[in-house]
Amino acid sequence: MSLSFSIEASDGKARAGQVKTAHGIFRTPAFMPVGTGGTVKAMTPDSLAATGSDIILANTYHLMLRPGAEIVRSLGGLGKMMGWPGPILTDSGGFQIMSLAKLRKLTDGGVTFKSHIDGTEHFLSPEKSIGIQETLNATISMVLDECTAYPCSKEEAEKSMKLSMGWSAQSKDAFNPRPGFGLFGIVQGGIHFDLRRESATFLEEQKFDGYAIGGLAVGEGSEILHEVAGFTAGLLPCDKPRYLMGVGRPEDLVQAVSVGCDMFDCVLPTRSGRTGQAFTHRGTVNIRNSRHRSDARPLDELCDCPTCLSYTRGYLHHLVRSGEILGSMLMTWHNIHYYQGLMASIRRHILGGEFSRFEASFRELYLEGDIEPLT
Repeated sequence: MSLSFSIEASDGKARAGQVKTAHGIFRTPAFMPVGTGGTVKAMTPDSLAATGSDIILANTYHLMLRPGAEIVRSLGGLGKMMGWPGPILTDSGGFQIMSLAKLRKLTDGGVTFKSHIDGTEHFLSPEKSIGIQETLNATISMVLDECTAYPCSKEEAEKSMKLSMGWSAQSKDAFNPRPGFGLFGIVQGGIHFDLRRESATFLEEQKFDGYAIGGLAVGEGSEILHEVAGFTAGLLPCDKPRYLMGVGRPEDLVQAVSVGCDMFDCVLPTRSGRTGQAFTHRGTVNIRNSRHRSDARPLDELCDCPTCLSYTRGYLHHLVRSGEILGSMLMTWHNIHYYQGLMASIRRHILGGEFSRFEASFRELYLEGDIEPLT
């Protein structure tokens, strides 16, 4: 349709490329910080750009409720409203069909939600979801789907997948193609390979701009996640971007790239930053731990983000334990910088034909864990 995806280099199944959009280019593999309600928590657009972020994610359901799609349009669209000049991908609301199961009623025609904010009822159909995403001026829209819960029976997974495929076709029909804008289909089917194959085949026949792997990172565990993601990625067209939704931890990102996934999103770096957990080259660090109280070292000695260049672990410990807003800001900035640095390093090693060597060295250092301070 309207997005341009080019692969610059491959190393095994890992790919490095770029996607040209109406709102600029983003490089792949790409990690999208999550800005659910039109803001990436504790970050400004300038600080996001400084981390190397090319594209961010926002959520149709949440923006539909507050401030409302028409308000966003009146303020110039989502990007202009929030001061972000680059591409934005909007989730369709499908994840909330699972996460807000107690507040919704599901039918073949769509889903009726009771707002988690004030209890008012809102109906979301495939056509309405696509219309809202266009009103928001999303660069990449997602089809409405039902994110299959885990665990569930194969019969439930099949019923959910077939519902999602029907909604995908309706979403495709409702989408208004414009130069530089695109629509992604979402593969469902739970943990069942035959259902995943059926879903991927149906979506490929629909000719989407990109293809997402949905219904994972919902509690199934790393081994199943990696197995199903790898199988599904191998079913998808080679000439379109592949988006593994809701993933994840740094080690999961590296694994997913190795099987051919190109795009990722997850709340982990931002949510963890606000609760005092940092992702570093040597694994995770809980800055709330008392051992950091008087530690004069940076959070990550191999990191060049503003947090690590200017502040000590001891100060970060003080900020987070005191509940200071600056603590959330500095920890989140570091985490997103780390994630984008990981993506940049992955791209560089794919382009250099050394991804396998990078993967091995990454895992060795990351699994080594944090170094205790000298006493």
